[in-house]
Amino acid sequence: MKPSQPIRIICTLAIFVLAAATGRALWNRAMNSPWTRDGRIRADVINIAPDVSGIVARVAVKDNQLVHRGDVLFIVDQQRYRLALAQAGAQVAARRAEMSMRLRQAERRAGLEGVVVSAESREDARSQADSAEALYQEALAALDTAGLNLSRTEVRAPVDGYITNLNIHTGDFATAGTPKLALVDRGSFWVYGYFEETKLRLLRVGDPVDVRLLGPDAAILQGHVESI
Repeated sequence: MKPSQPIRIICTLAIFVLAAATGRALWNRAMNSPWTRDGRIRADVINIAPDVSGIVARVAVKDNQLVHRGDVLFIVDQQRYRLALAQAGAQVAARRAEMSMRLRQAERRAGLEGVVVSAESREDARSQADSAEALYQEALAALDTAGLNLSRTEVRAPVDGYITNLNIHTGDFATAGTPKLALVDRGSFWVYGYFEETKLRLLRVGDPVDVRLLGPDAAILQGHVESI
């Protein structure tokens, strides 16, 4: 039994309206919605270099490993820096002893009468005491520097992240300032989206964003517009 003429007309109109609505929605999505297939995932990559030079005594990580802030990445041989610290400590002791002696001499001469010690002699003693104190302060600074150098023989992760470009092995010579590996900052990932100029007017800082990565079962990530 064939459908009546009114039913055929109604079905045709319904299909037409549905097609028109679908077409309009697709047009709006393609022309008026801020979306793009052209995006890139980026992250901060930190080049890790030792602050002191020396033979690498131990490498504590491997490529692609997740590390946390403060974890030891590798260690430069510490023996030379321990000796430098001990030498700086001995120099501090020597300068302290000399400073104490010069101060006592200056105090004794300052307490003597002018007929026994001339004013020039008292000034010389005071000047020598001041010089000895300055040398003592210099020795203290050298001690702090030696301690800092010793602590810097342990190269640690500045942030949580993933090891990459690992190019260091036990026995290598590490030169201060020369990168030996890189660290991908785990908390710095972002997405560059390249939009058509006509769609930029639809974007606002703070707008919510859905990001779908390439892949058959890729999850949809949520984010927001940080800058334009």
